Amino acid sequence: MFRSRRKNDQKPLAEINVTPLVDVMLVLLIIFMVTAPMLQMGIDVNLPRVKARSIDVSEEKLVLTINKSRDIFINQYKATIDNLKPKLENIVASRLDREIFMRADESVPYGFVVRVMSEVRKAGIDKIGMITEPEKE
Repeated sequence: MFRSRRKNDQKPLAEINVTPLVDVMLVLLIIFMVTAPMLQMGIDVNLPRVKARSIDVSEEKLVLTINKSRDIFINQYKATIDNLKPKLENIVASRLDREIFMRADESVPYGFVVRVMSEVRKAGIDKIGMITEPEKE
């Protein structure tokens, strides 16, 4: 494209057409907005609701989950009550912090949760934190 101030003075116009760039960026934004909620996967449990302080989640935490069918998961990996202790021993052997956070469905019997906590203690984990949902007001 050429613009001329005078007939003899013709210089090329060096402007970027930003309309296609904006179109592409808006399409990418919509794609990320739609796919981001789908990326958060996990084990579905109904956590009990209580008042408690929140925890710092700045680093990768070790989370043990018990769902309502009494399946045990260490982060996203399934375990059984029988092989829970050896798996946890292997995991905490390479970690500096010996803590775990437990999530248990509210329909899981208290006795089963205590059994799992006992296996966690036998594996050498010093701190066990319970994860709950905030109470609705």
